[in-house]
Amino acid sequence: MVDILHRVGITSSPDDVYAALTTIDGLAGWWTQDTAGDGDAGGVIQFRFQNAPPPSGFDMKVLETQPAERVLWEVVDGPQEWIGTQIRFELTQEDDFTIVLFSHEGWKEPVKFMYHCSTKWATFLMSLKRLIETGKGEPAPHDVKISNWH
Repeated sequence: MVDILHRVGITSSPDDVYAALTTIDGLAGWWTQDTAGDGDAGGVIQFRFQNAPPPSGFDMKVLETQPAERVLWEVVDGPQEWIGTQIRFELTQEDDFTIVLFSHEGWKEPVKFMYHCSTKWATFLMSLKRLIETGKGEPAPHDVKISNWH
């Protein structure tokens, strides 16, 4: 198994970061504007992307939410490479920063799509940082395009 790993510091409280990871408005503010569902544990969140090749998004089952500490999702629908993988956000406070340790865990192998997704996760995590620090993120369809896969 292979994982995508990123670390981002956000000048904010863990509570603010947690809200951006667990509310539909928060998620739509940094990942994709086309977001719907239930961000509470046991819920499913649907993320859709305009102009993306089929399938055009992901469904995430919310496995765990610990306020200001952790969010864990499992991919239940989307590209074959993603199904069954887990996405984890671990939050800790360090001085004026909330540190987000992000992982997209359980890839079967490092296929080309994984390289693309690693870069896209980095751009979206920077969008999360901008949303919380400035009030305006860069969610899809306004995200940085890195290839014909978007």
